[in-house]
Amino acid sequence: MRKRSPTADTLAAFEAAAPDRDSACYVLRLYVTGTTRNSERAIVNIRKICEEHLQGRYDLEIVDISQHPMLAKGEQIIAAPTLIKKLPLPLRRFIGDMSQTERILLGLDLRKTTERAASGKAG
Repeated sequence: MRKRSPTADTLAAFEAAAPDRDSACYVLRLYVTGTTRNSERAIVNIRKICEEHLQGRYDLEIVDISQHPMLAKGEQIIAAPTLIKKLPLPLRRFIGDMSQTERILLGLDLRKTTERAASGKAG
């Protein structure tokens, strides 16, 4: 019988405890500036991505930094629109109108490694 290394045991425990990407609840916050064309496009695009790939498993908060500048300051928002994925960890940030769907999906860990390789976009 082959003994497993402590590293392998730790890795196995971590993988078992990590949220399953197919059932994890996503907490997202989109920072926009008023009703600009970029802001509106970002809202439409991220809602579409959420409905198509996270249906029933996401909480999307939209924050207008012109109305709530202290929230933006606390998150150190330097450009808008900015999307922050708070959960599941790791925290990630995306800047722009959220129109690069594949890039957003990869960043949200909604594409498996095999899908990345099959699509020819390994990273």
